[in-house]
Amino acid sequence: MSTPELKTAREGGSPPRPGPRGETGKHGPAPRRREITTAFVVSRIAVLGVVAAVLLYAVPPLIATEAWAALALLSLVTAVVGYLYLSRRHVPAKYLVPGTIFLIAFQVLPVVYTMTTAFTNFGDGHRGDKQAAIAAIESGSVKQTPGSPEYGLTTALKGDELVFLLVDTKTKQVQVGAADGLTPLPGAKVSLSGKVTQAPGYTVLTTPQAAERGPEISAFSVPTPNGAIKANGLSRAVEGRAQKTYNTLCDCIVDAETGERWTADESKGFFTDPSGQNLAQGWQVNIGFANFARALTDPAISGHFFGVFVWNTFFAVASVAATFGLGMGVALVLHHPRMRGTKIYRIALILPYAMPSFAMLMVWRDMFNRDFGLINQMFGLSLDWLGEPTTARFAVILVNLWLGFPYMFLVTTGALQAIPRELTEAAGIDGASPAYAFRKVTLPLLLVALTPLLISSFAFNFNNFNAIQLTTQGGPFSAESPQVGATDLLITYTFRLAFGTGSAQFGFAAAISVFIFTIVAVVSAITFRQTRRQEEVYS
Repeated sequence: MSTPELKTAREGGSPPRPGPRGETGKHGPAPRRREITTAFVVSRIAVLGVVAAVLLYAVPPLIATEAWAALALLSLVTAVVGYLYLSRRHVPAKYLVPGTIFLIAFQVLPVVYTMTTAFTNFGDGHRGDKQAAIAAIESGSVKQTPGSPEYGLTTALKGDELVFLLVDTKTKQVQVGAADGLTPLPGAKVSLSGKVTQAPGYTVLTTPQAAERGPEISAFSVPTPNGAIKANGLSRAVEGRAQKTYNTLCDCIVDAETGERWTADESKGFFTDPSGQNLAQGWQVNIGFANFARALTDPAISGHFFGVFVWNTFFAVASVAATFGLGMGVALVLHHPRMRGTKIYRIALILPYAMPSFAMLMVWRDMFNRDFGLINQMFGLSLDWLGEPTTARFAVILVNLWLGFPYMFLVTTGALQAIPRELTEAAGIDGASPAYAFRKVTLPLLLVALTPLLISSFAFNFNNFNAIQLTTQGGPFSAESPQVGATDLLITYTFRLAFGTGSAQFGFAAAISVFIFTIVAVVSAITFRQTRRQEEVYS
């Protein structure tokens, strides 16, 4: 033993332990140095850089809109992520937290937002609050004051504040119209068309920039002794007076000419007259289960709901069964050990899956055309494929089969390669026929692996909007029920009810979306339970 070791042994101690690189210290091993690795750079610097970028991008608009709750939540999430990735502790959380954040942001929050929207009257005419509705009603009822001047309008900004640069069409005098009134504007340059091109201290908006702020320009008004100056388009403004004004004493809108009144109905978000007629502009309120009740009790809607649901379920099941059956059959053929040229076949078979689905759907729509479609010309037929309910339904299932079977072929091929050949060979040695071995060995093992994918395929096809909208648009329609077509799914039927009448009804669409979500969730939960039982049998 060396001298330090002998001395330590005589004193009853233990020899100093070597450090990580062989160094020893007086009080034990030297501290391990932190090494900068690729994993360190990716997991810390890159993640923190993304978080900082999101924070810098989101904070200004949140402050501008005074969304303090969202700002506090964003700050909390940023602080948690910063702590996790700047600390050596909580290693599992470094992997779980990003996935959890994305799950909440892109899955949980949209579902929660849809459910909350379903309890409101959110839609066209009900997008803002009550004050916005009053401003829209008053500005929409402005009529030009007789003998008042007309102005050439140029919109501009003073800082972040919108202003009107007004050129009197007679005197050519330029004035600034702001929220507090009119003031002269010396030094402005006016073009031959009457537009202000330059104004000291103001940023003149171009026509595209002004068009983007169209709603803000329409709602803006400049007060005058005779009423207010309002924009009439993007290049003209007139002085007028609102015919309908809001009276705080009666909480109502009063027509200055007729004296007619529309009283605020807070339960519906409308201004209503004594006869029950509403003004077109309302505001967003919570209406409880009214949207759900409408979907279930309105004969024009509920009368077709069950029929659409039955066809929707059949379409989803038939699409999954057909694509899985054909994909599995092709995979079994190419999986046979005597099969040659499998790579060429596989490349050819996945081509439908590689093509853009929206383009292929429109190609198939033209192929089914009665007059010039390829299918009728090839087989010498004159069928109106998309004009009859039976043939139209067959056509959309056939199109979905062509688009979907390559995916099932790919996943089945992967699952077959994971099944040991010894199992089927042992069944053959025991005297089982190939069909019996497939039914009792191969198929159950395939289903254990692929049932979750079949469930997700069912959920996808249950809401397969593109497959219907881009081929039949829900048709054909009968004269008795022009609102619902023979190939309508619940999602296309909802789209037509909520958005096909010229106005958007987001609250009602959200309510039916909740119904669809519940149906798919229940079916998926039941099927997953059966899958777990199947896994226990074959585990």
